[in-house]
Amino acid sequence: MGMKAKAIGIETAGMTMRFGSFTALDTVSIKVQAGSFHALLGENGAGKSTLVKCIMGFYRQTSGQLLVEDREVEIASPRDAAALGLGMVYQHFTLVPSLTGAENLVISRNSVPAMIDWRQERRALEAFMATMPFQIPLERPVRDLSAGEKQKLEIIKQLYLGRRFLILDEPTSVLTPAEADDMLGLVRGLTESGALTVLMISHKFHEVRKFADAVSVLRRGKLVGSGKTAELTTEEMAAMMIGDVKLAALDSRLPVAEASPSILTIKGLKTRDRSGLKTIEIENLKVQAGEILGIAGISGNGQKELAEVLAGQRPAEAGEIAVKDKPYTATRQETRAANVRFIPEEPLLNACAPKMSVAENLSFRDFDLTEQGKTRVWLNAGAMRRNANRLIADFKVKTASSASPIASLSGGNVQRAVLARELTGAVDLLIVSNPCFGLDFSAVAEIRARIMKARNSGSAVLLFSEDLDELMEMSDRIAVMSDGRLVYETPARGADSAVIGAHMAGHA
Repeated sequence: MGMKAKAIGIETAGMTMRFGSFTALDTVSIKVQAGSFHALLGENGAGKSTLVKCIMGFYRQTSGQLLVEDREVEIASPRDAAALGLGMVYQHFTLVPSLTGAENLVISRNSVPAMIDWRQERRALEAFMATMPFQIPLERPVRDLSAGEKQKLEIIKQLYLGRRFLILDEPTSVLTPAEADDMLGLVRGLTESGALTVLMISHKFHEVRKFADAVSVLRRGKLVGSGKTAELTTEEMAAMMIGDVKLAALDSRLPVAEASPSILTIKGLKTRDRSGLKTIEIENLKVQAGEILGIAGISGNGQKELAEVLAGQRPAEAGEIAVKDKPYTATRQETRAANVRFIPEEPLLNACAPKMSVAENLSFRDFDLTEQGKTRVWLNAGAMRRNANRLIADFKVKTASSASPIASLSGGNVQRAVLARELTGAVDLLIVSNPCFGLDFSAVAEIRARIMKARNSGSAVLLFSEDLDELMEMSDRIAVMSDGRLVYETPARGADSAVIGAHMAGHA
């Protein structure tokens, strides 16, 4: 094993992939030099995952060639890719949580003896780990490792299995900024020593700038640019990714006036987490009119539970919540009276009835009210349709018609429809969770601009996001949640992302 094995280079030549009449990849030619750290940039739906699935043998390309070390190869399955030394680390961990790191490594081999000689295996693993830049306790069960350690172990597993070309699919989406820097720095070291070639799918420009030496950009299935990272500015990369969409100027942040009233106040709130084993405790939280309070945290630190309590989906065990100085328990009457609106994560599952039409989904807030605000006995289908068509036009929702089931829309258009419903009319408090997760660049810019507009017109916004860049860009203040508690708060302007990251990781 050891580090004697050498990095291998690959090249796609005119790689094309069609699904029926849809061309997902259009004659894409990319050369990834042996020993390079190459980034693949592009919005969701640009063809990045289709390209790597062709390389790894999950798809058989419609036309075009794959060259490994300048030889044309046929990769009919992931097993063929593995035999050539190509490996991939996925966004979601594939390790067995109850086994130790050592056990995970040994059972991942193609040939595992029926009786494992652990003394011999441990010696071999120690010798192998001595050649690795990663220090990871292999004797602990994987479930006890941090996200950063699990991600490193996934990479170690690939190297242990003899892979010399590695695809990393958004490898930092579950890591803190410090863990991400640490892990990518070590991977970069492996490429510099000539032991590994890396192709990283990313949409974080700062990571690409810092760690990748070359970049290729896909847009709508075509290669729109490549080059050395040192010779491209972030603006140029963004322009390749997005084309000619003008991003909304987001920094229209006026400081929040001291005298601005508190819209949401939480005191001494306690609730159970999803496992029922831990308690989430929010001592004190206030959001004023005309400000965005961003809640940062790594997934699973209580943000979801807090959002659920505010949406009335989870009971509070203690504490007080007030909206505009009135007690708030998230009933439909209270949310309506206090003008509270929600944009939950995964809106199709959490904010829509998927099989109902776009028009019906857009009417959930007011289908049972007359124009005068009295309770309605009969539904007015004509009014619902007219209202829907107006919102569809205002929010640029792409749909065949307002009668189409909302599940037939793309992710960005479902999110636009939910925004249309939640941001129309008076909004005093807006509670938003990961609004841009999985959406492409132009949809992201538009959604952020809409939330900003609500804030600028006086709404109080509580924004939960696992994307620190998004919080730095959008918030007036940022509070960090770790282990079910608010542990740190800072004004967003001039905030230090390293300090925020340390608090997110619980290391501060």
